[in-house]
Amino acid sequence: MASPSGSGAAPAKSSASSATDPILRNALRYTISAREYAVLHKYVISKSRALKKRAPTVDSMTKIIEGPDIKKGSQSGGKGKGGKKRVSTARTADGGKLAQQGGGADDYNTRAIRHSIRVFVATGALMKLWEIVSAKVLQKKQDASAAKQKKQPLHKSPTLRLSLSLSTILLLYRLLFRFFTRLRVHLLDQSAAPFRVRNPRTAGTLTSPYAPAVGASLAGLALGIYPSQHMRVSVALFALFRALEFGWNCAEENGMIWGWEKGVNGRPDKMRTRPSWWGSWMLQPFAFGQLLHAVVFDRDCFPKPFGNIIFNNSGAYLQPKPEDYPTGVQWPGTWDVVESLAQMARSNWPAFISPILYPNKEDTLPAALTSIAPLTSGAHPLINSLSCATLHPNDPSCTRTYLTFWLKSFPPVTRLFLLVYSAMLLPKFKSLYHFPVSTLHSLIANALRMSAFVTGSVSTAWASICFFQTWFPRAFLPTQRFFLGGFLAGFWAYLEKKRGRGVFLYTTKTSIDSLWKVGVKRRWWRAMKGGDVWVFVAALMLTGVVYEKDRAAIKEKAWRKGISWARGEGFRDWAVEEEDLLAEGEQEHGGEAYADYHGKRD
Repeated sequence: MASPSGSGAAPAKSSASSATDPILRNALRYTISAREYAVLHKYVISKSRALKKRAPTVDSMTKIIEGPDIKKGSQSGGKGKGGKKRVSTARTADGGKLAQQGGGADDYNTRAIRHSIRVFVATGALMKLWEIVSAKVLQKKQDASAAKQKKQPLHKSPTLRLSLSLSTILLLYRLLFRFFTRLRVHLLDQSAAPFRVRNPRTAGTLTSPYAPAVGASLAGLALGIYPSQHMRVSVALFALFRALEFGWNCAEENGMIWGWEKGVNGRPDKMRTRPSWWGSWMLQPFAFGQLLHAVVFDRDCFPKPFGNIIFNNSGAYLQPKPEDYPTGVQWPGTWDVVESLAQMARSNWPAFISPILYPNKEDTLPAALTSIAPLTSGAHPLINSLSCATLHPNDPSCTRTYLTFWLKSFPPVTRLFLLVYSAMLLPKFKSLYHFPVSTLHSLIANALRMSAFVTGSVSTAWASICFFQTWFPRAFLPTQRFFLGGFLAGFWAYLEKKRGRGVFLYTTKTSIDSLWKVGVKRRWWRAMKGGDVWVFVAALMLTGVVYEKDRAAIKEKAWRKGISWARGEGFRDWAVEEEDLLAEGEQEHGGEAYADYHGKRD
């Protein structure tokens, strides 16, 4: 029998617990889930005696988070193929994807808020870490604009606004996806038949299987929280190019690009295969042509880091300052040479008058090209074109200069790519251990191909100036020949057509960004306020539609899992899991399970 004192303390403890449990439970639910705490307790807390004594047990934490009256769902203890334990899965009642039964009180909205808070904190921490690394490790100098940025109030801080933007996008995407999914299910119900009859177009739009993905993409408008800077444009372009890549894969794998071959003798139709020469490398001629034209005539619309990589490896065409050159006289720099080439093109490529052959002639250079006088004053007398006297004044042979560029640039570029590919090989150390010869052969071959692509592209871009000056009339395509030279340089991408997809898409994205800025500068089109935000919305829309139609069109497993996580369906690869589930259903129940599943899904 319990003592009177004990019976009196129990109600007091119960009342205090009931007063604090709702606050504590909500705080914990938006911080960590019961399953995550179980993993944390198993691998961290249980290893320390001090933490184990003070920290609550898994059962008590589950009761605090989910409430004491929550009944846990049961999981099937059957085994699938290979003797592996299989968790029972079922379609959620609100039309969502397959999910594990027994979710408890850790519902969809709670997970959405918890994950958005984590994105907010993680983004802010990474931005602060990047600021520290940029200031200390990279020794990044702070100019006046950076000092002014530090003095900004908290609500205008780029770090805060980026964190708020990304977390809001995730939260709104999940909530909107949930809303449109439930709305679609309700409209497909028999009780909503009168509404579908009265409003066929509206009902057809809202009941489309792509309606949740399209509606949820409006969450991308939250990108506008972040101030309009280059980073926001880069995010929008990156999302757009990935979405276009997914869309192309989906169209190609469903026979929308190359068509179908009609079967003969009762055989089914066969989808035509892609030609062996077709690939993303074909974007490089257009991208390089635009970039070369932009760097000459629209320097402010050209990405400077991209140009620094090219110009720092062009010693054969950009002459360094001689050691014995007078300190008081200015030597033409890289951008002086580039600007002089632009002025030559605008002047229809004037002829070169050698000061050595005509020492008494005063106007050997046009007035707009006096900045390159230190280069052309000592140029070889056999040189005929002014561009050649600027790019290689000491050598009258354009071909020899081209070969010299290869000899000087190819070895250091190859060493650089050997280091890069070696670093990329570290996560695949097992392949090096088991297959050392083939792995090293692949490493060296990749480095050589990429080095040949980079060196050949840069050398062709420079050599094309001399080539066109020799074979083209002076007034024939005076400015457009830069685009033509970059176009020819882009064909070197064929060497890396199988493995250079990432590089090709990056250069194309850079070219599109540059082309847009050039068009705005020259008033070919108008810059739309917040246009990058709408581009991001369109990218989310296309990605969601492709994922809904054919998940296998998204080749990267990590991307499929990331999209599933963003939709609130868990960090899982449904393209693989659904195929396994259907295969098991076909083996156990025949074609009826397959048809029943797809009937529910559609």
